[in-house]
Amino acid sequence: MLELGLKVLISYLAGSLNGSLIVGRLSGGVDIRTMGSGNAGGTNALRTQGKLFAFFVMLIDIGKSAVPVLLLPTMELPGIPVDPEISRAWLTLACGGAAVVGHCYPVWFQFAGGKGAATAIGVLIIVAPSLLVPALAVWAGMLILTGYVGLATMAATVALPLYVAASSFAMERELLSNELLWYLVFQALLIVYTHRDNIRRMMQGDEHRLEQAMLFRRRSSEQ
Repeated sequence: MLELGLKVLISYLAGSLNGSLIVGRLSGGVDIRTMGSGNAGGTNALRTQGKLFAFFVMLIDIGKSAVPVLLLPTMELPGIPVDPEISRAWLTLACGGAAVVGHCYPVWFQFAGGKGAATAIGVLIIVAPSLLVPALAVWAGMLILTGYVGLATMAATVALPLYVAASSFAMERELLSNELLWYLVFQALLIVYTHRDNIRRMMQGDEHRLEQAMLFRRRSSEQ
């Protein structure tokens, strides 16, 4: 249990290294939590600071989960032996989940972080890269239909455990039906929760809409 607790803690601390705030400080003290939507995530970084700023933010936010998930589960830490009773699959996903939580609630930045999407991508890149294809398809489809980035992110995240459950059932496999499925359910619940302000703004009609990405908007403007 000592190995589990320490590696999960390290993953959380790595996740707490918020990309937008790090890049902001290196860019002369920019704090995007005081700009735009006030969120310290990649979308707000893009809207308020531009593509280059957002690129480095995404690079950090993806890498800070991918690296712990890739390295920690099989790494023997000084003085901490590898516990043979701990499932490496569960430990891998626990490290990933801790990194996502760290991004959303970073101890280094007063627990005011982003909404978890980029960091969740970093986890999937390592544990299940094939899931990025259906996630991107759902995200792009929802964005084209509605223009809401937050709604597209939530839809893609919620679709993943449903996709995994349906695929495992159809193929009579249990490989993805336990550890990864439960992780994806946790990830979906967390990301929907962190997008609760987006949900409120959509219900009130105040949510920013990326109209240039909307399929029907484009068609109507061309006629």
